[in-house]
Amino acid sequence: MTKILLIEDEPRISAFVSRGLDSAGYATVIVDDGAEGLARALKEDIDLVLLDVGLPSMDGFEVLRELRAQGSTVPVIMLTARSSTRDTVEGLDAGANDYVSKPFTFEELLARVRSRLRESASSGGVAVAHGGVALDILARRTTVDGREVELSAREFALAEQFLRNPGRVLSREHLLRTVWGLDFDPGSNVVDVYVRYLRGKLGPQHIVTVRGAGYRWE
Repeated sequence: MTKILLIEDEPRISAFVSRGLDSAGYATVIVDDGAEGLARALKEDIDLVLLDVGLPSMDGFEVLRELRAQGSTVPVIMLTARSSTRDTVEGLDAGANDYVSKPFTFEELLARVRSRLRESASSGGVAVAHGGVALDILARRTTVDGREVELSAREFALAEQFLRNPGRVLSREHLLRTVWGLDFDPGSNVVDVYVRYLRGKLGPQHIVTVRGAGYRWE
């Protein structure tokens, strides 16, 4: 059975979410403390984490950063009452796969849970390489012609999209949806900014701009 770890210190929300997940056929583990939640996420066979931001001992951002630093690739959906763009970006840059603002309906949360679990199941492959650039998906390591390069969580996710689709034009909308996992304003330039970062780290020759369509990995 798919196991979901819910790290949330508000009993009312924990009860509401766990009842719904149990009814949907998932096994739910509830923890109300950040440090304990991190330990459970690292030690247990967890398929997905629902992570509150405001937690005792460690806040959700700290938990997430440490989880990724330890090499965990478990999908994480952040739950928070904060809805500012800055908080959203901080969570995503720390390695979150999705973000749900409180208050939310259970139907919305369940749809996101199912989507992230599908993505996790179909991501396939623990390593991908093309044109001298290689990604070790489990270790979150990147090498260019054998030389290790540091990428942020978002840069790594964007690079993975390109390397899994060499020669294919990927639209900005597609990249926003698959890499950031949220419905951003289509006018946002976040994709262009991160493509610029990747060109600087992986080599400008790899990513070609296709005017009016998006980007292509050569």
